[in-house]
Amino acid sequence: MAQRDAEATRARILSAAVTEFATHGYAGGRIDRIANDAESNVRMIYAYFGNKSSLFDAALTEAIVRMAMEVPPTPDDLPGWVGELFDFHRRRPETLRLCLWAQLERPEAASEPLETYLAKVESVRPQASPSLGAVDLLVIVYAIAQAWQLAPAGLLAADGGPDDARMRAAAIESVARILG
Repeated sequence: MAQRDAEATRARILSAAVTEFATHGYAGGRIDRIANDAESNVRMIYAYFGNKSSLFDAALTEAIVRMAMEVPPTPDDLPGWVGELFDFHRRRPETLRLCLWAQLERPEAASEPLETYLAKVESVRPQASPSLGAVDLLVIVYAIAQAWQLAPAGLLAADGGPDDARMRAAAIESVARILG
């Protein structure tokens, strides 16, 4: 009899949950679809995560932690960092989508632990100024990196349509000018 790999099952469930909730949100996400996509069953999802809310929170944490690990702040090169964040959001749009659903449907779950934020704030504090604090600077950098994912398609079409190289360069130049 084949032995189950609990960590592999849990990872498959989380991966399927990120995709499901990014596509359908918390309210529209279905546990049975997650189980099917994870090649698992509903009973295992509840055994690992307890309930749908806990699974959503775990999926959100998984997505945010992945982004933090893949694209940690580079305080000495914030323009370069915004380019890396832009690339991450193009490669993994489900992270931003999941965060947006969380803001809409489960705002209490839509944040990293305070310690993570404090570390990021402290890392960019040397780039901040009296009129542009470290928190404000981080908010602006994230907003610029995500702007094209959130922009109306009609607006993007007004400039010839999406062009990743041009949009990435604009993000980098924008942060450089803010810091300039």
